[in-house]
Amino acid sequence: MEEKEKISVDWYKIITLMEKTLLVIIAFLTTYAVIFEIITVVSIRAVKLTDLLLLFIYAEVLGMVAAFYKFRKIPITVPIFIAITALCRLIILQGKGINTVDLLYESGAILLLALSALAIRWNLINLVRPRGEEGKETEQSN
Repeated sequence: MEEKEKISVDWYKIITLMEKTLLVIIAFLTTYAVIFEIITVVSIRAVKLTDLLLLFIYAEVLGMVAAFYKFRKIPITVPIFIAITALCRLIILQGKGINTVDLLYESGAILLLALSALAIRWNLINLVRPRGEEGKETEQSN
């Protein structure tokens, strides 16, 4: 019985180590992509809106990795903002030749993502500061 306890594997530690390793790899690859994109923009000598949006997506990914290491969790709104930016970039890349129905679907997806981010933020604000405490703060400040 004691031999089984000594041989047992701590899967939580293994998975946590794999997660942290993957996040470091993501950070390095994102940094490489940023450098590559900046070199491309400088060599072409033209900055397009799609390039800026792509750099913004990279910045959000790096911010998400940094938030994980600082707070040990990833705020759910960050991936939502990344998805919104990616959809906006997709619409811009497709240009004027985009099918109207596709544009409606993509803009509808952006609207749904924005509403979900708003709902999540609203719920987080209410969880952190219940409604009863809001009135107390205004009374104490008067």
